[in-house]
Amino acid sequence: MGSIFSAIGNGINAIIGAIASVIMTIVGVITTIIVTIFDVIVDIICCRCFGSRRSTMRTGRRGRGGGSTF
Repeated sequence: MGSIFSAIGNGINAIIGAIASVIMTIVGVITTIIVTIFDVIVDIICCRCFGSRRSTMRTGRRGRGGGSTF
């Protein structure tokens, strides 16, 4: 009788372990997606900040050069 209960207990333990493994994998994937989205947003914000400064400097130089020619 003890071996039957032991086998049932081991089976339940294996099922719970498999479910926990799947849940951990899902949580890991969700965390990776959130971190990736956050990195992309930060890259876009930094690109706009530095890109706008560089572009205004470039257009400012072009505008001054065009103004002095006329």
